[in-house]
Amino acid sequence: MLFTDISSDHAVKAFEKANFGISKNSKHIGMTNGTRKITIPHHNRLNPYTLKSIIKDAGLTDAEFKELL
Repeated sequence: MLFTDISSDHAVKAFEKANFGISKNSKHIGMTNGTRKITIPHHNRLNPYTLKSIIKDAGLTDAEFKELL
């Protein structure tokens, strides 16, 4: 499943619900849950393939991420 029209702000809010916290905020948003680290670029609309890779790096499935949105 590809997610389109998801902004970095929406993605950050979803990952915060999955117990990720912001560790760095500059050109990219760094987030961690203590064991996994993910990096989200600041964009109004994330590339669907980039977001899919970030979801995988976070250890989530597409269905789990969809529930967090």
